Amino acid sequence: MKRRVSWKRALVTGASAGIGEAFARGLAAQGCDLVLVARRHGALERLAIELHGAFGIEAEPLAADLTDPEALGLVEARLEEHERPIDLLVNNAGGASQHAPFLELDRDTLAKDTFLNSLALMRLTHAAAGAMTKRGGGNVINVSAGVGFYPLPGAAAYGASKAFVNSLSEALAYELRASGVQITAVCPGFTRTGAQQRIGLNVSRVPRALWMEPEQVAAAALRAAQRRRTMSSLSTIGMLNAFFGRHLPRRLLLPPLARGQLRLVSQ
Repeated sequence: MKRRVSWKRALVTGASAGIGEAFARGLAAQGCDLVLVARRHGALERLAIELHGAFGIEAEPLAADLTDPEALGLVEARLEEHERPIDLLVNNAGGASQHAPFLELDRDTLAKDTFLNSLALMRLTHAAAGAMTKRGGGNVINVSAGVGFYPLPGAAAYGASKAFVNSLSEALAYELRASGVQITAVCPGFTRTGAQQRIGLNVSRVPRALWMEPEQVAAAALRAAQRRRTMSSLSTIGMLNAFFGRHLPRRLLLPPLARGQLRLVSQ
C-alpha cells in the first residue's frame, strides 16, 4: 500500500458548517493547523477558538464570499503565501440555492451557484497547485458529488458543475503526476447537512441507506487523499452509482433520474 501522508496546514472552504466543519474537526484532531474559509466571520471565529482550545492547533479564520472576485482573490493570495504554506486545500464550498427545472430558476442565482461550484473551485485549485508544485508536494481535495457522473434533469446546472469538478480533477491529477501534488475528487451522495431542506427538497423520500453523515464523508475523503486516490465515491453505494452513471445508456438512465428529481420536490 502507498505511504499515507499527513499535513501541517490545511485551508478548508465552506468550513463553518456541514461537511466543511467536519473536515476542519477531523484535521484538527490529527494536529493539522487550519485556515477556515466561509462567509460568516462570527461562526468561523467561534470554531477557530474551539479547535485551538481542544487540539492546540493554529486556526485562522478567513471570512470570504467566494462568489465575490475580490474576496476570492484574498483566498487565492493566502494559498500562495510563502511564510505559512498550505499543503492541503479542501475545496468544499458549493451547493445549490434553488431546486427546479432549468427554465424556472432565477438566472442570476443560477450563475452565482455555478460559479461557486466550478470556477471558484478552479481558481483556488490553480493557486494552490501552483504554490504546491514549487514546493514539491501537497494535496487538493475537490468535493464533487455522486451526480457528477451523469446528466441530471431537474438539477441540470448543479449536475453539470459537479461533472466539471470531476473532469478537471482527473485531468489535473494526470498533468501533475510527477510534481508531488495529488488531486483527489470525492463524490458523496446525500449527506445530512440540512442543505436539502433549505432548498425545499422532501428528504423523507430518500431511502435511509443512501444517506451519509458529514463526519463520514470528511473521514472517507481524507483517507482517499492520504492513499493518493484520484477519484473516490466514498462508499459501496457511491461506487455502484458511479458505475451505472458511467456505463448505462443515457436513454435508460435519464428517465428514472428525472422521475427521482420530481419525487424530491413533491410533498
